[in-house]
Amino acid sequence: MARVKYLFLAAALLLFTATTPLALAQAANSTWSQEDTVRIVKDVQKQLASLPNYAVFDWITFGIHGKTVVLHGYASRPTLKDDAGRAVKNIKGVESVDNQIEVLPNSPNDDRIRAAVYNRIYTAPTLRMYNANQGRLGRGLSVARMAGGITADPPIGYHAIHIIVKNGNVTLFGAVNNSSDVAVAGMQANSAPGAFSVDNRLVVAGAPRKEK
Repeated sequence: MARVKYLFLAAALLLFTATTPLALAQAANSTWSQEDTVRIVKDVQKQLASLPNYAVFDWITFGIHGKTVVLHGYASRPTLKDDAGRAVKNIKGVESVDNQIEVLPNSPNDDRIRAAVYNRIYTAPTLRMYNANQGRLGRGLSVARMAGGITADPPIGYHAIHIIVKNGNVTLFGAVNNSSDVAVAGMQANSAPGAFSVDNRLVVAGAPRKEK
């Protein structure tokens, strides 16, 4: 059986690199025309990027297998996984959705780590530009955040660096302008109290994708 190549596209990453030509999924046994593939990839990208509850503590990617859209990534709330599946399913030409998005554990400790990593990253002078709010969580705390529920009330607005926390382990996803910012983000995350480990998967915008 031919190996299926998945194209993983992140909504936030694509928005950040809007001037970069959009790569297309070359999936084995695909029955879409090239024109339909271009349209569907763009539509999926648009639908995922416009999800109102998709925020800095989530990361969603997608692939194409035949006429099926395969969703991957992490959702800090179950509702986001369901919303992503429904949004993509309604796209013309998509016959089915394989929703493999992982819902992260509901953990007060992970919430505390999310807040700590967020503050360490987005208060670093060289990284503030990647946060549309350019602020820290300590300002204007809501009732939900004061109760320790940052997952239920995440910072709004565009964030180039997404912070995924699972059982105390942190993974950074997204795109930044240069390798120096990749390194700074990793160091800042590692300095956050409570984090067991940090996996820095940030990429430099426009850099060639490395094959695994």
